[in-house]
Amino acid sequence: MHLDPARLDPLERYKLLIGSVVPRPIALVSTVSTAGVRNLAPFSFFAGVGSNPMTLLFCPANKPDGSEKDSLRNAKPVKEGGRGEFVVNIVPAAIARQMAACAERLAENESEFDLSGLTPVESTRVAPPRVAESPVAFECVTTQVIRTNGAAAGAGNIVLGEVVGVYVRDDLINERYHIDPALLDAIGRMGGMGYCTTRDRMEIPMGRAALDSNRG
Repeated sequence: MHLDPARLDPLERYKLLIGSVVPRPIALVSTVSTAGVRNLAPFSFFAGVGSNPMTLLFCPANKPDGSEKDSLRNAKPVKEGGRGEFVVNIVPAAIARQMAACAERLAENESEFDLSGLTPVESTRVAPPRVAESPVAFECVTTQVIRTNGAAAGAGNIVLGEVVGVYVRDDLINERYHIDPALLDAIGRMGGMGYCTTRDRMEIPMGRAALDSNRG
């Protein structure tokens, strides 16, 4: 089967993406509005970008009416009317349900911290708080927003942020900056309402050695 995206509606394209690009890591992004309201929202269109400078991205889509979601409105650069900062909190299995609760649509003066029961903790370098229950948090300053289709309904937006501070729970990291994946216990997003754990893992060498290890 060969599909032409131009002949599919946005919902059909979305289902193809979320069902095929799996598993996706989850960013629980905390921001603060210009009015001082704390916002917390999950995003599985999220990735690391590079280490020099240390950079992350997350992708909030426009609302059905084409307007900006709270996370985008808060995180976009100051010159565009936002606060220009956000925090990416990694999601372990222990807070999976609280993370999912943060997808609830709330009024602009309400906070997902209050709804979910997750605990805000003051960040070191940025205004948005990190989540106390998250074992790793990246404090970011927004460098740019790339809008893939302007103010169209459901259009994607790429929020790029330079990491200016990192919180790691002490027991997760060793002297070589390796994170213990078992203790991190991160979850990923599948299609629909599906999630997965990262508890089943395997190691494969890089390059030609990967093929040689299979023959053994």
